[in-house]
Amino acid sequence: TSRWMPSVDVREDEDKFVFLADIPGVDPKDIEVTCEHGVLTIKGERKAETEEEREGYKRIERSRGTFYRRFNLPDTADAEHIKANSKNGVLELTIPKVEKAKPRKIAVKS
Repeated sequence: TSRWMPSVDVREDEDKFVFLADIPGVDPKDIEVTCEHGVLTIKGERKAETEEEREGYKRIERSRGTFYRRFNLPDTADAEHIKANSKNGVLELTIPKVEKAKPRKIAVKS
């Protein structure tokens, strides 16, 4: 199987990070998203047509096979609450930012 690499846009909003990956023709059940040690991994497979389905083609340009992308997440990303949706050939991953620690006053004892 050949490898291909989907294009991915990454946006940072005030309260979240959004990853948008172009994956047309990929069944959501063939996608795996994991996050370990601050590294987000997106992998999956766009399945090739069978010989029967390829019959009659004069040209095949669309990539098939497995794909794999990795991204280092910033410390402000809340990896425990990642949401993933696939719609119209785009995988959208939403990663909220961790709640900012509220400053607190520390009493100094004498």
